[in-house]
Amino acid sequence: MARPDKAAAVAELTERFRGSNAAVLTEYRGLTVAQLKTLRKALSGNANYAVVKNTLTAIAAKEAGLEGLDDVLEGPSAIAFVTGDPVEAAKGLRDFAKANPALVIKAGVVDGRPVTAADITKLADLESREVLLAKAAGAMKAKLYQAAYLFTAPASQAVRTVEALRVKREESDAAA
Repeated sequence: MARPDKAAAVAELTERFRGSNAAVLTEYRGLTVAQLKTLRKALSGNANYAVVKNTLTAIAAKEAGLEGLDDVLEGPSAIAFVTGDPVEAAKGLRDFAKANPALVIKAGVVDGRPVTAADITKLADLESREVLLAKAAGAMKAKLYQAAYLFTAPASQAVRTVEALRVKREESDAAA
């Protein structure tokens, strides 16, 4: 590549790093073009998967202020630049890697922090954002119902006590 082309490639990679929520570095050695196309389709909603040059990626990561990728930039590398939900992208990569063992997840960056392949697997094991929000809303709703019950319990107990006293008084008046 000529120098202007390299500078443009570094600038593009830097912009992709800055514009994404997360980036997952993978090794694609042994995958066919058809398999890579399938992976790109699987990630199309949440991430953009691109084959990158290691030296240019290292320079772009430094310019974007990201650290921790230099050690794993060896061999044929590709990066999934995640613009959507990082959990969904991690699930897509994990599922594809299970079906195609040639895809190796090396490392990544989530919200500017470096993460290992094990961290990405843990991220993939999380439930989606919508499910977690629904569970949190359900827990809050249950606590509200519990609080409402606790606040109404003394009043309803007092009503039952007064009713029991009234019934007892009527029975004692009827007996007398």
